[in-house]
Amino acid sequence: MNMHTARAAIGRDTLKTILGIPVLAIRWDDAIALLAQLVAERRFTKVSFLNAHNANIAYTDTTFAEALDDFLILPDGVGVDMAAKLLYGAPFPNNLNGTDFIPAFLKASSRPLTVGLLGATRVNAEAASSKLSALAVQHTFVVIHDGYFSAAEEPTIVDKIEMLRPDVLLVAMGVPRQELWIARHIDQRHCTLPIAVGALLDFLSGTVPRAPLWMRRLRLEWLFRLWIEPGRLWRRYVVGNPLFLWRVVGQKFSGAGAGPGANH
Repeated sequence: MNMHTARAAIGRDTLKTILGIPVLAIRWDDAIALLAQLVAERRFTKVSFLNAHNANIAYTDTTFAEALDDFLILPDGVGVDMAAKLLYGAPFPNNLNGTDFIPAFLKASSRPLTVGLLGATRVNAEAASSKLSALAVQHTFVVIHDGYFSAAEEPTIVDKIEMLRPDVLLVAMGVPRQELWIARHIDQRHCTLPIAVGALLDFLSGTVPRAPLWMRRLRLEWLFRLWIEPGRLWRRYVVGNPLFLWRVVGQKFSGAGAGPGANH
C-alpha cells in the first residue's frame, strides 16, 4: 500500500507534520483497529514511530527522511506531543510508543497471526518471543535472526522471511538502520506489516529495565533511560531534546515542513 494513498484514505485532518514528517494523530483503539484492518486485508504497510530523537536524525539525514516518507508513522513520546501543541494547538490524542502499543496491538488482535522477530541479540529476541507468546497466545512468534549480521548474510535472512511470510515482522535494529533495512529489503512478498520497533525486544526480554509506571504516567520515561544509560543516551536527550524543540520553533515561524497537516 502506497503511503500517500494510505494518508489520503485516512484523511489529511488526521496527520500532523513534525519537521516535514507526517505523523498519524489517532486514538489508541483506532490505531489498533487500523493495523488489524491492514493485516486482515493483507495491505503491505511499513510502520514506524516518530520521537524527538529520530526526528532529529531525519532532519539532517535525507536518505532516512525519504525512507520515512513511505512509512505509516505513529507518535512516540512527550517531545512530539510538545511539538504538536506548539504547531497545531493540541497534542496527539495518545502516545503510541511502540514499547506499549505493539504488545497491546498483538494482544488485541483476535485473528491468529504469524509474527516474525528480527533484531536485538539472539538471547533477547528469544526471551521477547516467550514474553509475547504468553501475552498473546493466539499468535505464533518466530525468531528469524538477531540484529548482528553482515551484508553477506542478508540474502539468506530475506529469503527466510519470504518463506515464512509473517503477517507482522518486528524489526529491532535501532534508528535509522531498522527503517532503512526495511525500505531496502522488505516488500509485499515478505510480510504484511513490517514494524520498526527499536529497543522493544530488549525491553520485553527484561535486559533493559523500564521506568516505573508513575514515571511513565508523568511522561518522564526518557529521564529514567538517561539515568540507566547516561553514556549512551546523554547526547540523545540532553542535547537532542532542546535541539528538536528549537527546530520545531523554526518550523512554526518559517511555515516550512507544514506539509499535509497544515490545514490544522
